[in-house]
Amino acid sequence: MVDQQRLEQITEDLVQLYEVHGPPVPIESMLQRPPHEMWEELDINNLSGSFISIGDRYAPRMSLARLFARQIASSEWGSKQALSSLVHDEEAIHAFARMLVMPASLIRSLSEGARRRDTNKRLFNVPGAERCQRLRKPAC
Repeated sequence: MVDQQRLEQITEDLVQLYEVHGPPVPIESMLQRPPHEMWEELDINNLSGSFISIGDRYAPRMSLARLFARQIASSEWGSKQALSSLVHDEEAIHAFARMLVMPASLIRSLSEGARRRDTNKRLFNVPGAERCQRLRKPAC
């Protein structure tokens, strides 16, 4: 199993690799256009509707983030990063997906006002429950 610190570092490496400078993280384009031939281009239009969760306005982004996390973990690049064990660990995939949509460096870069619950939920385009889990706040 990959530890949280290692996943945080891999997330920061991906932020640099994809040149992400602020929220929201462009998960859709990152998934579709991987740099340095990390994997074949993926057409997200081919995903079935049942794959996408729609319980919240931003839930579809989290579904794509989990797909992105799986794609990274199962890629040759992910294998070199020792992420192969994540593929069959749903809890770890969910945690990694939350890191991908809310990288620690981008959270730290927010102003005090932008750190408020509703503001950063909208900035990062994440469901409230996912935001709370990412920030490790049991009651948001």
